[in-house]
Amino acid sequence: MSAPLRVAVLQGSTREGRVGPTVANWVRTHVTERPDMTADLIDLAETPLPTAFPHLGQAPADEADRALLRAVSPRLATADAFVVIAPEYNHSYPASLKNAIDWHHKEWHAKPVAFVSYGGFSGGLRAVEHLRGVFAELHAVTLRDSVGLAGVWAQFDAEGNAVDPAADTAATTMLDRLAWWGEALRTARATTPYAA
Repeated sequence: MSAPLRVAVLQGSTREGRVGPTVANWVRTHVTERPDMTADLIDLAETPLPTAFPHLGQAPADEADRALLRAVSPRLATADAFVVIAPEYNHSYPASLKNAIDWHHKEWHAKPVAFVSYGGFSGGLRAVEHLRGVFAELHAVTLRDSVGLAGVWAQFDAEGNAVDPAADTAATTMLDRLAWWGEALRTARATTPYAA
Protein backbone atom coordinates (compact mmCIF):
# COMPACT_ATOMS: atom_id res chain seq x y z
CA MET A 1 0.00 0.00 0.00
CA SER A 2 1.33 3.44 -0.88
CA ALA A 3 1.97 6.17 1.66
CA PRO A 4 -1.02 8.30 2.67
CA LEU A 5 -1.66 11.33 0.51
CA ARG A 6 -0.52 14.58 2.08
CA VAL A 7 -3.56 16.87 1.89
CA ALA A 8 -3.13 20.59 2.53
CA VAL A 9 -6.37 22.12 3.79
CA LEU A 10 -6.11 25.81 2.88
CA GLN A 11 -8.43 28.00 4.96
CA GLY A 12 -8.86 31.15 2.89
CA SER A 13 -10.70 33.64 5.08
CA THR A 14 -8.91 36.11 7.34
CA ARG A 15 -11.98 38.13 8.31
CA GLU A 16 -12.68 38.79 11.99
CA GLY A 17 -15.56 36.70 13.28
CA ARG A 18 -15.10 34.24 10.42
CA VAL A 19 -16.70 30.81 10.37
CA GLY A 20 -13.84 29.47 8.25
CA PRO A 21 -11.98 27.75 11.10
CA THR A 22 -15.10 25.74 11.98
CA VAL A 23 -15.45 24.61 8.36
CA ALA A 24 -11.73 23.88 8.03
CA ASN A 25 -11.59 21.84 11.24
CA TRP A 26 -14.63 19.83 10.08
CA VAL A 27 -12.83 19.08 6.81
CA ARG A 28 -9.59 18.25 8.61
CA THR A 29 -11.46 15.78 10.80
CA HIS A 30 -12.86 14.05 7.71
CA VAL A 31 -9.36 13.84 6.21
CA THR A 32 -7.67 12.52 9.36
CA GLU A 33 -10.31 9.82 9.81
CA ARG A 34 -9.15 8.26 6.54
CA PRO A 35 -6.20 5.84 6.47
CA ASP A 36 -5.23 7.01 2.96
CA MET A 37 -4.71 10.69 3.85
CA THR A 38 -3.00 13.02 6.31
CA ALA A 39 -4.03 16.64 6.82
CA ASP A 40 -2.05 19.85 7.14
CA LEU A 41 -4.32 22.80 7.96
CA ILE A 42 -2.95 26.10 6.66
CA ASP A 43 -4.92 29.03 8.06
CA LEU A 44 -4.09 32.24 6.20
CA ALA A 45 -4.98 34.34 9.24
CA GLU A 46 -2.32 32.49 11.25
CA THR A 47 0.21 32.39 8.40
CA PRO A 48 -0.26 35.73 6.61
CA LEU A 49 1.66 36.31 3.41
CA PRO A 50 3.13 39.55 2.04
CA THR A 51 0.86 41.60 -0.20
CA ALA A 52 3.56 43.48 -2.14
CA PHE A 53 5.12 41.31 -4.82
CA PRO A 54 8.72 41.55 -6.07
CA HIS A 55 9.64 41.68 -9.74
CA LEU A 56 8.23 38.64 -11.56
CA GLY A 57 10.24 35.52 -10.75
CA GLN A 58 12.28 37.16 -7.99
CA ALA A 59 12.30 36.38 -4.28
CA PRO A 60 11.26 39.13 -1.86
CA ALA A 61 14.13 41.37 -0.83
CA ASP A 62 12.83 41.72 2.72
CA GLU A 63 13.78 38.91 5.13
CA ALA A 64 10.51 39.32 7.03
CA ASP A 65 8.59 38.62 3.81
CA ARG A 66 10.76 35.59 3.06
CA ALA A 67 10.07 34.28 6.58
CA LEU A 68 6.31 34.60 6.01
CA LEU A 69 6.62 32.58 2.82
CA ARG A 70 8.72 29.90 4.55
CA ALA A 71 5.76 29.26 6.87
CA VAL A 72 3.54 28.30 3.92
CA SER A 73 5.45 27.53 0.70
CA PRO A 74 7.18 24.27 1.78
CA ARG A 75 3.87 22.93 3.07
CA LEU A 76 2.19 23.55 -0.28
CA ALA A 77 5.17 22.09 -2.14
CA THR A 78 5.07 18.80 -0.22
CA ALA A 79 1.29 18.40 -0.49
CA ASP A 80 -0.06 15.77 -2.87
CA ALA A 81 -3.52 17.32 -2.96
CA PHE A 82 -5.44 20.34 -1.71
CA VAL A 83 -8.79 21.16 -0.18
CA VAL A 84 -9.46 24.88 -0.50
CA ILE A 85 -11.92 26.32 2.01
CA ALA A 86 -13.45 29.35 0.30
CA PRO A 87 -16.07 31.77 1.55
CA GLU A 88 -17.93 33.83 -0.99
CA TYR A 89 -17.27 37.56 -0.77
CA ASN A 90 -19.11 39.76 -3.28
CA HIS A 91 -19.76 36.86 -5.69
CA SER A 92 -16.13 35.72 -5.57
CA TYR A 93 -13.43 34.59 -3.15
CA PRO A 94 -11.36 36.66 -0.68
CA ALA A 95 -8.22 38.59 -1.56
CA SER A 96 -6.25 36.66 1.08
CA LEU A 97 -6.85 33.45 -0.85
CA LYS A 98 -5.89 34.97 -4.21
CA ASN A 99 -2.73 36.35 -2.62
CA ALA A 100 -1.74 32.91 -1.32
CA ILE A 101 -2.41 31.34 -4.70
CA ASP A 102 -0.43 34.00 -6.59
CA TRP A 103 2.66 33.69 -4.40
CA HIS A 104 3.03 30.13 -5.66
CA HIS A 105 3.23 28.46 -9.03
CA LYS A 106 4.95 25.09 -9.30
CA GLU A 107 3.53 24.09 -5.90
CA TRP A 108 0.14 23.61 -7.63
CA HIS A 109 1.36 21.82 -10.76
CA ALA A 110 -0.31 18.51 -11.63
CA LYS A 111 -2.04 18.23 -8.26
CA PRO A 112 -5.76 17.90 -7.53
CA VAL A 113 -7.74 20.67 -5.85
CA ALA A 114 -11.08 20.10 -4.12
CA PHE A 115 -13.29 22.89 -2.84
CA VAL A 116 -15.43 23.40 0.23
CA SER A 117 -17.28 26.69 -0.10
CA TYR A 118 -19.67 28.50 2.16
CA GLY A 119 -21.79 31.60 2.37
CA GLY A 120 -25.40 32.64 2.15
CA PHE A 121 -27.97 31.11 -0.16
CA SER A 122 -25.43 30.27 -2.88
CA GLY A 123 -23.20 28.25 -0.56
CA GLY A 124 -20.13 29.95 -2.01
CA LEU A 125 -20.45 28.25 -5.39
CA ARG A 126 -19.70 31.45 -7.32
CA ALA A 127 -16.37 31.69 -5.50
CA VAL A 128 -15.56 28.14 -6.59
CA GLU A 129 -16.38 28.85 -10.22
CA HIS A 130 -13.89 31.73 -10.18
CA LEU A 131 -11.25 29.58 -8.51
CA ARG A 132 -11.53 26.86 -11.14
CA GLY A 133 -10.18 29.18 -13.85
CA VAL A 134 -7.34 30.37 -11.63
CA PHE A 135 -6.20 26.84 -10.79
CA ALA A 136 -6.44 25.74 -14.42
CA GLU A 137 -3.91 28.46 -15.27
CA LEU A 138 -1.63 26.99 -12.59
CA HIS A 139 -1.74 23.49 -14.12
CA ALA A 140 -3.80 22.08 -11.26
CA VAL A 141 -6.72 19.67 -11.66
CA THR A 142 -9.95 20.81 -10.01
CA LEU A 143 -12.49 18.24 -8.91
CA ARG A 144 -16.08 18.22 -10.04
CA ASP A 145 -17.37 17.07 -6.64
CA SER A 146 -17.27 19.81 -4.04
CA VAL A 147 -19.10 20.78 -0.87
CA GLY A 148 -21.22 23.94 -0.75
CA LEU A 149 -22.57 25.08 2.61
CA ALA A 150 -25.50 27.47 2.18
CA GLY A 151 -26.50 29.44 5.25
CA VAL A 152 -23.29 28.27 6.86
CA TRP A 153 -24.00 29.91 10.23
CA ALA A 154 -26.63 27.23 10.93
CA GLN A 155 -24.70 24.29 9.47
CA PHE A 156 -22.63 23.31 12.53
CA ASP A 157 -23.39 22.56 16.16
CA ALA A 158 -21.45 23.90 19.14
CA GLU A 159 -18.85 21.11 18.79
CA GLY A 160 -18.24 21.88 15.11
CA ASN A 161 -20.13 18.88 13.75
CA ALA A 162 -22.32 19.23 10.67
CA VAL A 163 -25.99 19.24 11.59
CA ASP A 164 -27.07 17.88 8.20
CA PRO A 165 -25.79 14.35 7.43
CA ALA A 166 -25.85 15.27 3.73
CA ALA A 167 -22.85 17.56 4.33
CA ASP A 168 -20.82 14.66 5.72
CA THR A 169 -21.87 12.50 2.78
CA ALA A 170 -20.79 15.21 0.33
CA ALA A 171 -17.44 15.56 2.12
CA THR A 172 -16.85 11.81 1.91
CA THR A 173 -17.63 11.75 -1.81
CA MET A 174 -15.34 14.71 -2.42
CA LEU A 175 -12.47 13.09 -0.51
CA ASP A 176 -12.98 9.78 -2.31
CA ARG A 177 -12.51 11.64 -5.60
CA LEU A 178 -9.54 13.55 -4.20
CA ALA A 179 -7.93 10.26 -3.15
CA TRP A 180 -8.29 8.84 -6.66
CA TRP A 181 -6.88 11.92 -8.38
CA GLY A 182 -4.23 12.43 -5.73
CA GLU A 183 -2.87 8.91 -6.14
CA ALA A 184 -3.09 9.00 -9.94
CA LEU A 185 -1.30 12.33 -10.22
CA ARG A 186 1.31 11.46 -7.58
CA THR A 187 2.14 8.32 -9.54
CA ALA A 188 2.25 10.29 -12.80
CA ARG A 189 4.56 12.96 -11.34
CA ALA A 190 6.90 10.26 -10.02
CA THR A 191 6.95 8.47 -13.37
CA THR A 192 7.09 11.51 -15.63
CA PRO A 193 8.03 14.82 -13.99
CA TYR A 194 5.57 17.53 -14.93
CA ALA A 195 6.91 20.41 -17.00
CA ALA A 196 4.87 23.58 -17.32
